Amino acid sequence: MPELRWNPILRRWNIISDKRQDRPVLPEDSCPLCPGVLEVPQDDYYIVTFENRFPALERDPEEPNLEGDSLYKVRENRGVCEVILYSSDHDVPPAELSLDRLDDLVTVWRDRFADLSKEEFIDYVYIFENRGREIGVTLDHPHGQLYAFPFVPPLPRRSLENARKHYEEKDECLFCRVMEKEKEFGERIIWQNEDFLAFVPFYARFPYEVHLYPRRHFQTMLSLKEGEERSLAQGIKTVLNKYRNLFPIEDFPYITSFHQAPVDDRDYSHYHFHLEFYSLQRGKDKIKYRAGVETGTNAFISSLSPEKMAEDLKETSPESGVNR
Repeated sequence: MPELRWNPILRRWNIISDKRQDRPVLPEDSCPLCPGVLEVPQDDYYIVTFENRFPALERDPEEPNLEGDSLYKVRENRGVCEVILYSSDHDVPPAELSLDRLDDLVTVWRDRFADLSKEEFIDYVYIFENRGREIGVTLDHPHGQLYAFPFVPPLPRRSLENARKHYEEKDECLFCRVMEKEKEFGERIIWQNEDFLAFVPFYARFPYEVHLYPRRHFQTMLSLKEGEERSLAQGIKTVLNKYRNLFPIEDFPYITSFHQAPVDDRDYSHYHFHLEFYSLQRGKDKIKYRAGVETGTNAFISSLSPEKMAEDLKETSPESGVNR
């Protein structure tokens, strides 16, 4: 039953994809992402991208099973879902990839964003990584994903609307203003270089949430200048290493989320490219669960102050494998 169904109460599209019910979940015999097993027939590889075998969005979808009406709208789930393999080594955490490889990975992300943004049926390209079984990953092999949507998803849409409103009222970029506020306060900044700034936001929702902003204002990865790709790779590696060294646990769970302007040919000069990192690990033996209040109301509750989270992260080494 591959289709999009409209929620008239929240005014948002929900994706229905029964194919995903059959995707492999933590197989014990062999990993389908390792060389020569299923997805990549070669004996070895560097970085690989391919379309997901169990996609939520399909490049050539079937017709919806149900016919919609003016209230219950239905659309085909046309889009693209891709998998990006970071390394052929099943056991290397993304935090321990070399800076050169992460630099190359940034180039791959940028190239895939560029290619998919040219598709007429795509409005929004979302790059992300899920890491750790607590997050819900179904394959442990180091990899990320890319969803190319035929619509702008709810959270990015709201962010875009608020950024436009702020720009119209204040004649300034909302994200640039947030970055200035964090620089003025200073205590929530956990890392910076000449091109990027990483901080725990004043309004953090998740445990050890970190935002990574470029100092320069631009909308998507396509505007990265020479040298900024490597600076971005350095920022990503630093945040992931701090996560990995924060607690003496086997694999720190997190999500890496790329936030970019839509690719629907409209003006988004008010938007600001950035990355956000989220985790569920609020202590060595403590996991945050999004239960009744947060799920039912979308009002987040944090048991850690952003300042405490920033202090912990600042005191944590940015080097690979320090506490392993």
